[in-house]
Amino acid sequence: MSTVVITGTDTGVGKTVFAAGLTAALGACYWKPVQSGLEDATDTETVETLSGAKVLPEAYRLNMPASPHLSAEEMGLEIELDRLVLPQVTGPLVVEGAGGVMVPLNRKSFFLDVIALWNAPVVLVARTELGTINHTSLSLMALRSAGCNVVGVAFVGDAEPDVEQTISEMCKVAHLGRLPHLNPLSRESLSDAFGAIDVELIRSAL
Repeated sequence: MSTVVITGTDTGVGKTVFAAGLTAALGACYWKPVQSGLEDATDTETVETLSGAKVLPEAYRLNMPASPHLSAEEMGLEIELDRLVLPQVTGPLVVEGAGGVMVPLNRKSFFLDVIALWNAPVVLVARTELGTINHTSLSLMALRSAGCNVVGVAFVGDAEPDVEQTISEMCKVAHLGRLPHLNPLSRESLSDAFGAIDVELIRSAL
């Protein structure tokens, strides 16, 4: 099984849209192990719509749109890491984390701890907005300190060449390309925009 983990510098950076595009480009299955917030379309439902790919059921579906540990506690639960073992599938698997690298899953473990246990290549998704150099650098430091294999950084948002180059050079990380904000966002528009992403570099890491 070939797995790639998609994580982000923060919540709402665009990693679900990126994960959908990558799932389609790789002909992969998709898995979001922990979903916090069920009022709107879930990330799994969004990826299914945008990619047309096979999606796997979440290990945890939590009602409240909050940090997973708080959302679980609100339901009287504690997220158990033993339930987050990578599922066995045929072909590539794209796994999307919840929120950013250092989001707590319970009162003892961050999502980073699970990413490190999975021992799979990681793609970090970052905004191109103000503050992204700091957030991206700190996220990369955390991933590398945990021994994770970071394939590169993919950006989402308006082009900021100087910012993107600064991150790539100072953090010594591959620039995987940039997705603009898509309007309309559809399977077709995402597929077209994903031509700017270095899918082959990601594929080579699997």
